[in-house]
Amino acid sequence: GREAIIDGLTGTRLVAARRRGKYLLCDLDSGGVLMMHLRMSGRVLVVDAGTARPPHTHVVMHLSPDANGMRHEMWFVDPRTFGEVVVFDPEHPEVLVPELDRLGPVPLAPGFTPEVLAERLRGKRTNLKATLLDQGVVAGIGNIYADEILHRAKLSPHRTAGSLRRATVERLHTSIVAVLERAVEAGGSTLTDTQYVDIEGNEGWFQLEHRVYGRAGESCLTCRRARISRTTLAGRTTCYCGVCQR
Repeated sequence: GREAIIDGLTGTRLVAARRRGKYLLCDLDSGGVLMMHLRMSGRVLVVDAGTARPPHTHVVMHLSPDANGMRHEMWFVDPRTFGEVVVFDPEHPEVLVPELDRLGPVPLAPGFTPEVLAERLRGKRTNLKATLLDQGVVAGIGNIYADEILHRAKLSPHRTAGSLRRATVERLHTSIVAVLERAVEAGGSTLTDTQYVDIEGNEGWFQLEHRVYGRAGESCLTCRRARISRTTLAGRTTCYCGVCQR
């Protein structure tokens, strides 16, 4: 609750910032950890102190003056209020963030190999789209990137995850890493309904490189022979090319 966040943050120093899947984690010198999850519309911003706060600014953290004596604030803004901000004890994450314990491997971490992916997919009877969205299988892949990954790998989202041959798993692994690395480089995807920006308020531009997501009914940019199809898998809109993705 509100009091727990205030108590957990007041007088502390943020000593490191990292990520696990879609969870933003800031280690505190108190031994606690600040966790923020943006969900669909959350934003974390660092601004000059005194800047007019937009609607739906749910958390304001007052930062110490920098080397030039300038004061800043860190905001958590979330119009849809699905996001989360908590301070938790890393020795007992199950109390406030039990889902952290259930996360699968992170795709851009050094240990994420084709062998690891093959192990995570082994025996899975769910379709590839649902499997990539399952944070317990692989952490950090969202709806946009699942569609883009499967298109680059030339795999149908309907394929059964556990049925892939080794060479196909390697192709999927290559696609996961390539798409996510490019998306990070591009600052993510900023869509009109999400308003995603980075900590300085800059929009991403990976949406300009989407080959299937949000392009239903348009010509496939890869094969130029088919129009992008749209269906619903795992409760999420799914876009793919029926010619490219077998």
